[in-house]
Amino acid sequence: MRRIRVRLDVAYDGTDFSGWAIQPTRRTVAGELTTVLTRLFGTVEGLTVAGRTDAGVHATGQVCHVDVPADRWETLAPALLRKLAGLLPLDVRVHAATEVPPEFDARFSALSRRYEYRVTDAVSGASPLRRHDTVAWPRTLDLDALNAAAEGLVGEHDYAAFCRRKEHATTIRDVNRLDWRRDPDGILVATVQADAFCQQMVRSLVGAQLFVGDGRRAASWPAGLLSRRVRADEVTVAPAHGLSLVEVRYPADPAELRARSELTRRRRDADLPAEDTD
Repeated sequence: MRRIRVRLDVAYDGTDFSGWAIQPTRRTVAGELTTVLTRLFGTVEGLTVAGRTDAGVHATGQVCHVDVPADRWETLAPALLRKLAGLLPLDVRVHAATEVPPEFDARFSALSRRYEYRVTDAVSGASPLRRHDTVAWPRTLDLDALNAAAEGLVGEHDYAAFCRRKEHATTIRDVNRLDWRRDPDGILVATVQADAFCQQMVRSLVGAQLFVGDGRRAASWPAGLLSRRVRADEVTVAPAHGLSLVEVRYPADPAELRARSELTRRRRDADLPAEDTD
């Protein structure tokens, strides 16, 4: 049976999900997508995601790919988004479904992943309409202090102090952007972009910076932890619901997809960054 590879651009509210990956007896994003895609296409293979998110983490720019029967794709493609909107639960949306070359791999072809983390230090707490994606911090936060702490964490480092360690998995990552802004509504937003992330890395980085922002730690403290080769117990993991995956970047030239995928796989074989989960 000839199959077509399809890229899906997905958004979800992670509040009521036990993360992305399928788990027995638990509600997950991949589980919901697989159920609906199987209903539409009969069989689907190889559902692969750019970044597996933990329980409670949201996404506005998640990307995955799946292989579907070519004949069913040709029939369903014109109205697929409408059908998915009618069948998927309201906390999962597919915004685009695009045929891509077989060389496209949502995980291994990715150049970078970008997350945002939302925090309010308002005395009244988070707005009721944003309570599921904005963390209420009980202390006043200083934007300059947050950015001073962030500056020392940018670059290619071993982030073992900020990761939940997995056996035989590297904790070396290349963080090419980490900064904070305060929006007009007073919400503080951290932007974190890297080639990949290890488990709980983003929330641990944010947690460490928040302790700087509220004055409990010096701006140099988070960067000082980079010398550790084991997780730092004194780092607080920020709550999951403040985190959203907002963008995954891929090579603009389709001809570069295979090369990028092969490079990432070689790095994985050499125990270099390839995993992405938070």
